[in-house]
Amino acid sequence: MIQRYSRPEMRAIWTEENKLRIWLQIELLAGEALVQEGIIPADDFQELKAGAELCFADLKSLVERQKELEKTLNHDVIGFTTAVAEKINHRASRWLHFGLTSSDIIDTAFAVQMVQSADILIADVQALRKSIAKRAQEHRLTPCIGRSHGIHAEPTTFGLKLALMFDEFGRAEERLKRARDVAAVGKLSGAVGTSAHLSPSVEARVCEKLGLRPAPISTQIVQRDIHAEFMTALALVGASIERWAVEFRHLQRTEVLEAEEPFTKGQKGSSAMPHKRNPITWERLTGLARVLRGNAMAALENVALWHERDISHSSVERIIFPDSCTLLDYMFGLLIRLMDGLAVYPENMKKNLSLSLGMWNSQTVLLALIRKGLTREEAYDLVQRAAMKTWEVKHAGRDDADFVQQLKADPDVAKHFKPGELEKLCSLDFHLKEVNHRFTELGL
Repeated sequence: MIQRYSRPEMRAIWTEENKLRIWLQIELLAGEALVQEGIIPADDFQELKAGAELCFADLKSLVERQKELEKTLNHDVIGFTTAVAEKINHRASRWLHFGLTSSDIIDTAFAVQMVQSADILIADVQALRKSIAKRAQEHRLTPCIGRSHGIHAEPTTFGLKLALMFDEFGRAEERLKRARDVAAVGKLSGAVGTSAHLSPSVEARVCEKLGLRPAPISTQIVQRDIHAEFMTALALVGASIERWAVEFRHLQRTEVLEAEEPFTKGQKGSSAMPHKRNPITWERLTGLARVLRGNAMAALENVALWHERDISHSSVERIIFPDSCTLLDYMFGLLIRLMDGLAVYPENMKKNLSLSLGMWNSQTVLLALIRKGLTREEAYDLVQRAAMKTWEVKHAGRDDADFVQQLKADPDVAKHFKPGELEKLCSLDFHLKEVNHRFTELGL
């Protein structure tokens, strides 16, 4: 179902037409190599090629004929070779699929489809990083509170949050590039991988022209740890998307509201409550990441096959690979739209910063007291005492709760600081002084 929402380029990769186009291409490349090997006569290959060109010209009809034949044959590759052979001169058609086994075609084509998909996903993540970089620069010095355990910690900037996101998806880009390289493995080594009927040079020629490398050794199939690695890479990229979806869902909560996903004209938030503006797209991304992880688990289950092969993996792969590739493409499209249209509320960030009454300076004061000669334990006790008194004043409903004032009112603390020194220490400028350095290090 999700394929309806991914981009046409990705959907096209996993169509039956594209699959049979690649199958046909592999058959022709193998035939061409066999001409060079002196096995197929050149004239026969030209007739084979002419029939194949007819199939290339009308892939839809080829798919229809293959499916019709498969109903009787109950074998997709034989349905394919029979449909192609019908377009070739009878004498020359005997060379079609010569020395090959079904998985030579299926697995090699599958590698091409994975590479094609990875190319789109790499372009997706590159576009996403451009969007994130733009928003990170926009809010490079927009202060907001950092949170650990969901509780106010120390100040950061919204730009730094987004710079972290930019960095994480840089790793996602590298993972997708590695996944592309891992997947780019073909094989034409025959029924149990011994190359008994086709020389390794044929395999090497075909793989090279497809942009693949031949498996150094295989059985009837390319080993499925390769495919599992590809799928786990997609799932890990999905986990990064989920990580940021959860972050922005929190930031959109009413009592936080530091950022909000786009709410478009005419959109409705709730069938019952007209006031609602819910983080539904972030929630959708959170849920879809789970699908990617589930598909990765299925790919891991496919690694253990019987002896030189069985086909317990085949039915699974026909579902999980098209779905995961089109799904991740769709998720990237959503994420780019969200980042481009993300509403950011600096005033709410400023308000939220004030909620902890300056106590985000506690470590700054702790370290200052240590520099002045106190032990860590002595300094910690003094700073914590001032913080707890600040909370007590706040919870009593008074308006004068302020961490710095509590520090200054405590003679055991105040005696260590000159007038104005605490105020200078307890400032946003102190916390944000290295922000520009972080951006420079990231190349932003």
